[in-house]
Amino acid sequence: MWSPALLLVLSTVVLPASAAIVKEGSTCIVTPVSETPAAVVLRSVGALALEERDLNPEDDPATENDLWAAVDDPYADPKPGFPGALGHYPRPKPGPASSLPARREVRREPLGPQDSPLNIRQSQPDDTPQILSAFSQCGKDGTIIFKEGTYHIRQVMDTTDLRNVSVEIHGTFLWSADNLSYWRQRSFSVTYAGRQTAWRLGGRDISVRGFGKAVFDGNGQTWIDLAKGQGNLNGRPISLTVWYGTNVFIDGITWRMAQFWHTFIAHSQNVTMTNLDMNTFSTSGQSSVNTDGTNTWNSKDITISNWTVKCGDDCIGVKGNSSNVHVSNVVCHESGAMTIGSIGSNAGQPDYVENIVFENITAIHSSNAAWIKTYPGTGYVRNVTFRNIHFEDVNQPIYVTSCIYSYQNCDSSRLKISDIRWQNITGTSRYNVAVGMHCSASTPCDGFHFENIDIKPKNGGTSKILCSNIKNQASMGLQCTGSCPGSHPQQLSGNV
Repeated sequence: MWSPALLLVLSTVVLPASAAIVKEGSTCIVTPVSETPAAVVLRSVGALALEERDLNPEDDPATENDLWAAVDDPYADPKPGFPGALGHYPRPKPGPASSLPARREVRREPLGPQDSPLNIRQSQPDDTPQILSAFSQCGKDGTIIFKEGTYHIRQVMDTTDLRNVSVEIHGTFLWSADNLSYWRQRSFSVTYAGRQTAWRLGGRDISVRGFGKAVFDGNGQTWIDLAKGQGNLNGRPISLTVWYGTNVFIDGITWRMAQFWHTFIAHSQNVTMTNLDMNTFSTSGQSSVNTDGTNTWNSKDITISNWTVKCGDDCIGVKGNSSNVHVSNVVCHESGAMTIGSIGSNAGQPDYVENIVFENITAIHSSNAAWIKTYPGTGYVRNVTFRNIHFEDVNQPIYVTSCIYSYQNCDSSRLKISDIRWQNITGTSRYNVAVGMHCSASTPCDGFHFENIDIKPKNGGTSKILCSNIKNQASMGLQCTGSCPGSHPQQLSGNV
């Protein structure tokens, strides 16, 4: 039984031959702790006692209510877009865990018998310390090799000072699901919308390769069931965030049941992510909303290629202050497919998006296919191309809105949308609206161009093209059949 004494994250006792980490020159070779002698590894989390790491007030619903009663959830009422909601922005620059919103202290009972939930959790293997130690020892001008096997991750990981490192992952990274309150308290802020992440990866000249063998398992069903359909459960962590990274290459990794978004690219430049397979979809009655494949934010020069994604929200999302993003050869199931947004949530803080290409995309049974969603904010979206996009059974394939979610103040938005091209967009819509576009009356959309648009309702009939506040409609290459009100929703429940 471990005492509650504080332990050191980077203290790893290395034994010859069968050690969890073997260092050979500038190369660290890591083996899962479950496959090495128990005496090899000293486990810890900085200034965090084991009891705190493994505390899980969900064992006691009354305690859980105490824990989260004081948390300010930016997505609680009022919802984004309603009066008062914008007061939550802008978020402060992220800091250490101590800067997160204060939680009420949890009353801790004396440790129970050896088979108590707490003691059972403390007996679980934890590979986090040797993973972090490998990054510390070989994360600059080195190579890190994670051998085959399962690496149990029970603590947050911050690896943001890397330089000229090659990381090879041949095994499975498995995030724990029996200490959810730890994750909700300790995951790192990523600033955007008050969200958090379980792992921040950053620095310069970083290669992370999975060779088609690496699996990241976030135990997402547990998080989905905990959220109970809440889109932004406070503290629910993104699986992996590229954070202040430059020249980052990620390839050949499979995600299964991510905790929240699979990935997030923030404050980064020249990031390439290829040959990724993501699947997070609920097997219970609860919705897997907000399990996006990825989102970019405050980043530029991003390449995304050869992905397969099944998720309950946006497949690929390009958010504020993103530029030079190229997305190609992506197959999306049950998702929002390719989207710009959401952006413009803070009218006093402009968002800019430009030079974006989505091409060679397949969307199956998705909400939308090629679309743009903004709040009534400021900034612009310009020079975006949706090209060679094919889909089956998509709710509303092409959609543009100036007032996402609230559908209020739609005509007061000053966020300009211009120079947008849809080329070779083909497939079947679930209902009879192929295109729904409502732009702001005060800042009309301009420079829309359509070429080879062939969208047919899957049950037959004639497609509708609904348009409002778009300049030069007569020359944009698509004949509007009616107006699109600001209240026209992103997802339809039937023909209109």
